[in-house]
Amino acid sequence: MRTCICAADLRALLAPMRREGRRIGFVPTMGNLHAGHYSLLAIAREHADVVVASVFVNPTQFGPNEDFARYPRTPDADAAGLAAHGCDVLFLPGVEDLYPFGAARSVKVGVPELPDVLEGAIRPGHFDGVATVVAKLFNLVQPQAAVFGRKDYQQLLVIRRMVRDLGYPIDVVGAPIVREANGLAMSSRNQYLDAGQRERAGAIHAVLQRMCAAVRAGRVVAEVERDASADLERSGLAPDYTVVRRADDLAEPLPADRPDDLVALVAARLGTTRLIDNQAVGAA
Repeated sequence: MRTCICAADLRALLAPMRREGRRIGFVPTMGNLHAGHYSLLAIAREHADVVVASVFVNPTQFGPNEDFARYPRTPDADAAGLAAHGCDVLFLPGVEDLYPFGAARSVKVGVPELPDVLEGAIRPGHFDGVATVVAKLFNLVQPQAAVFGRKDYQQLLVIRRMVRDLGYPIDVVGAPIVREANGLAMSSRNQYLDAGQRERAGAIHAVLQRMCAAVRAGRVVAEVERDASADLERSGLAPDYTVVRRADDLAEPLPADRPDDLVALVAARLGTTRLIDNQAVGAA
């Protein structure tokens, strides 16, 4: 595995690969990698000849009261894990590479409407930061395929909308959620949970499964959402939202929508840790 720490080195390394007609796959991450991240590499390999991963904790997607300062940074372990899981190129940019005029003075990329609900309503500006940094990384890596986990479902929709609207010639691939034994979606933030909390957090996936089954059975969506919130509270979690939305735009369901058109989404807090998850309603 080759490691590049600046944009110029990355361009110099990838340019001859492009000239040779090799297809480049890209996995952007914020590091502190786990099995879920490594599964993205395997999917990228299915879509590309060269797999590039980036590790960059992006300051512009954190709000003023969020955990940017304490977000875990493990570059040595990340590099070893990426090398062991088939990554060809690791891009480790500094803030000055992606924000040469400083993060506060950066050109910003914003996607209308999609960021205004759910995560975007709770974390104002978050998706502007995501879209901005991903656009910058796409410009530097110039991949033909990019892989994003479906755990961050709203983020995946935002990136797909941005790619289509800006005309990037990139296939955006959504990767399945990788789960722990109790169903908890793998996340770097899971390490903030103690053993008891980690076990209780499995309730999120169980609630999602019940939500999907209830919608498939024809129950009223508002009742399903209300019951799901109550279930999480009984398990000791504080829900931010428990909703069923249209899978393509996160709008509220219409009477004509089928289960295959819908996704159930949950965000909940356990202690000081905020967890998100989702499941396609049509998936039995």
